[in-house]
Amino acid sequence: MSLHEFWDFLVLGVVLGSIYAVIAIGYTLVYGVLQLINFAHSEVFMLGAYGGVLALTAVEPGSNPSALGSVAYVALGIGAGAALGALTAFGLERAAYRPLRRHGAPRLIFLITAIGASFFLFNLAGKLFGRDPTSVPEMYDNNTVATVFGAQLKTTQVLLLASAVVMMVGLDLIVHRTKLGAGIRAVSQDAEVASLMGVDIDKVVSRTFVIGGLLGGAAGFLYGNFVSQVKFDMGFIPGITAFAAAVVGGIGNIRGAMLGGLMLGIVETLTVPLFGDEWRNVGAFVVLILVLMFRPTGILGERVGRTA
Repeated sequence: MSLHEFWDFLVLGVVLGSIYAVIAIGYTLVYGVLQLINFAHSEVFMLGAYGGVLALTAVEPGSNPSALGSVAYVALGIGAGAALGALTAFGLERAAYRPLRRHGAPRLIFLITAIGASFFLFNLAGKLFGRDPTSVPEMYDNNTVATVFGAQLKTTQVLLLASAVVMMVGLDLIVHRTKLGAGIRAVSQDAEVASLMGVDIDKVVSRTFVIGGLLGGAAGFLYGNFVSQVKFDMGFIPGITAFAAAVVGGIGNIRGAMLGGLMLGIVETLTVPLFGDEWRNVGAFVVLILVLMFRPTGILGERVGRTA
C-alpha cells in the first residue's frame, strides 16, 4: 500500500468510523440507563436508512441523480431517517420493554425480547420494501472540495462526516449540560434513588430510546449513502460492528462509543488494502478481542452517569 493509498483509505475510515460511532451511541445510551443490550437497534438503523431514501425519492420521484442542493439533500435524508428511527425506538420501548420493566422481568427476558423484536423488524422490512437492494439517489454536486495529503475529499464525505460530528457533539452537550441529560445520568447511576429524588423514570427511559432512535435512524441514512444502497438486512453487520465499538470504548460511556466507532472504522477500512476485502470485518473484532484481553471494561470503561 502506497502512502497516497493510505491517506485515501484513512479518510474513508474516518468517515465510516464516525458513522459507527453514531450507531454505537444508541447501544451505549440504552445500556447505560437500563443495562440492556438493545439488539433491535440495528433494525432501527436499517429503517432509518429506508426513511431517508423514501423521503428523497418522494421529493424527486424518478430523478437520479438528485437535483437537491448538497446540504438540503443530506438534511432531508437525515431528518427523515431520524424521524422513522425515533418512532420505531419509541414504539419498541412502549410495546416491548416497558411492560417487562413494570413486571420486574429478569434481564434474560429483556435480551430475548430484544432479539425477537430485531427479527420481527427485519422480516417486516423485507415484506414492506422487498428483499432486493434499493439504490440511494445520488447527490447532484458531489465534487472534490479539498485534499488531505493527496486524498480527495468529496462533497458527500465532508457532509457525512460533518453531520456525524454535529450529532455526536450535540448529544454530548445534551447529556452533560441539560436537565434531560442530568436525568439520564441520575437514572444510570442509581434508578431507585433517582426516582426518590423526583425523576420520572419512565419518561427518562422513553426519551433515551427516542434519542438513540434519532441517532440510529440518521446513521442509517448516512451509512446507506456511504455504500450507495439500502437493504432489509443491512443492519446486521454495521449493527454488530457498532456494538463492538461501544464495547471497545467502554459500554455505557458515550465518549467511549465515539472513540470505539472511530477506531473500528479506521481499522476496518485499512484492513482492505493490507489483507483483502474478505478480511474487512475481521480486523475490527481482532481489536475487540485485544481490548477485552487487556482492559475488559473497555478503553474508557465507565457508565453514562459517571462520565465527566
